[in-house]
Amino acid sequence: MSYAAAPVPVRLPIWRARFVLFAFVSAFAVLLGRSLWLQAVQTGFLQERGEARYSRVLEVPATRGRILDRRGDALAISTPVKSIWAIPEDLKATAAQLRQLGQLLGVEPRELERRLTGTSRDFVYLKRQIPPETAARVAELGIPGLYQQREFRRYYPGGETMAHVVGFTGVDDIGQEGIELAFQASLAGASGSRRVIKDRLGHVVEDIEAIRAAQDGKDLRLALDSKLQSLAFTALKHAVETHKAKGGALVALDTRTGEVLALANVPSYNPNNRARLTGAQLRNRVITDLFEPGSTLKPFTVALALDLGQVTPETVIQTAPGRLTIARHTIHDAHAGGAMSVAQVIQKSSNVGAAKIALSLPREEMRENFRRVGFGAPPQLGFPGEAAGKVREARTWRPIEQATMAYGHGISVSLIQLARAYTAFARDGELLPLSLVRTDMPVAGRQVLSAETARAMRAMLEAATQPGGTAPRARVMGWRVAGKTGTAHKLENGGYASHKYIASFVGFAPASDPRLVIAVMIDEPSAGQYYGGAVAAPVFAQVMQGALRLMNVPHDAPLTPIELPGEGEEAREST
Repeated sequence: MSYAAAPVPVRLPIWRARFVLFAFVSAFAVLLGRSLWLQAVQTGFLQERGEARYSRVLEVPATRGRILDRRGDALAISTPVKSIWAIPEDLKATAAQLRQLGQLLGVEPRELERRLTGTSRDFVYLKRQIPPETAARVAELGIPGLYQQREFRRYYPGGETMAHVVGFTGVDDIGQEGIELAFQASLAGASGSRRVIKDRLGHVVEDIEAIRAAQDGKDLRLALDSKLQSLAFTALKHAVETHKAKGGALVALDTRTGEVLALANVPSYNPNNRARLTGAQLRNRVITDLFEPGSTLKPFTVALALDLGQVTPETVIQTAPGRLTIARHTIHDAHAGGAMSVAQVIQKSSNVGAAKIALSLPREEMRENFRRVGFGAPPQLGFPGEAAGKVREARTWRPIEQATMAYGHGISVSLIQLARAYTAFARDGELLPLSLVRTDMPVAGRQVLSAETARAMRAMLEAATQPGGTAPRARVMGWRVAGKTGTAHKLENGGYASHKYIASFVGFAPASDPRLVIAVMIDEPSAGQYYGGAVAAPVFAQVMQGALRLMNVPHDAPLTPIELPGEGEEAREST
């Protein structure tokens, strides 16, 4: 009979037990310390990382301010639209879904695939600014990884009529041209933001809080009268088409407030559809284009001579034999007139008479006179691309240049500068500051001519529109009109083009108490007629008549029909 051996008790070294205990205590201490570190020190970081998985900050777009005309009619408004974007790595769509998506967005499926696979970005726009109803049909496709963003798109009710004044915004609703660009800061406002919770599919499940409220843009009320603007644009467009001209421009100013009531350019464009927009269509000829003003500058030469006491309206100037030679250059009149009074020099638009008056004046005074009435400096409208024009230093003038500058050669101006300068004649010698924004209140001008000189010039300019003057076609039934024609050869390749002209007319009415100044310029009329009196003056008359009726300006002349001169009967200004 055998017996099993009794187990021998094993005694472990005491240090091993203590080591295990120490290891457990140390591990617990590390875990405790880590827990305290994470919960006490790293709380913000952990919360941020956790919220990043479900919390999102969404931009809340501000509504862009409206642009209104002086009567409150909308010229630019914002309409809600949607933009479709995707996270390429999350987007899961079948070939059929991509075809449907492409049809809705107007994008070829191959182009969609290229945008989604040919980029390393985690965000890509598929289509910007689509109608909300189209966006709703896109959402019905239920494509994972495809998202929508609320935006605004500008709509311009006035279309091409208002295009050069209002301008337009780009796809990001930022002003690109015109008033939209000039007043971008106040129109745009400031976007806001909100914190939301999204599920794993990107759907908003809870709106938590507003971080920053959106500040909508401010509405802007312009001085522009949309009715007058429409009339001006229609008349100008008809004249450009009739005379087969390259383009045209017109601006109308209020002589009491300096407000720009109409500003029209042809050719124009539709700001709601800019797919085929060209540079020629974008040009705001009223403000950015410079040209030699021709005979419309003669009144300023005569006004300076009157102010300096060199002449009176009755002073006789000998213009025979209708030409004046200075060095190797000869100045011509359209018709030899013999002895003329200063008033007749303006009425008949004599180059020889104007040149002789100019040569009697100090060059420095003549240049300073041009500068005083605003030539050579931007009109300070705050409009993009304002041209300053050019008036050379008087010390560089040769006698022939001083003579020709008297009738608008050798100096460049914009149409709005020319119109503004004529406010000095309409306001007893005060030059008005101009405004694109409605002001309502009369403004104070800067005295640039004596009141007596301005009144004398008004009488001479009124005679220019009467039978025997160069602009009888500028007359308006029921109101007395004053103004001056201009016809100048265009500069080309460093010289004057023999068969290319700028035809212009600047005037105001009623002559007894001027209320409006209107300037018209027709670029390269090529249908046979090219004199300012035949091409530009009728546009002035049509727009001025409509404007005075719209403004209910009292009549200062009989309401009898005006007999227009026949072909070739009116006097022609020299070029």
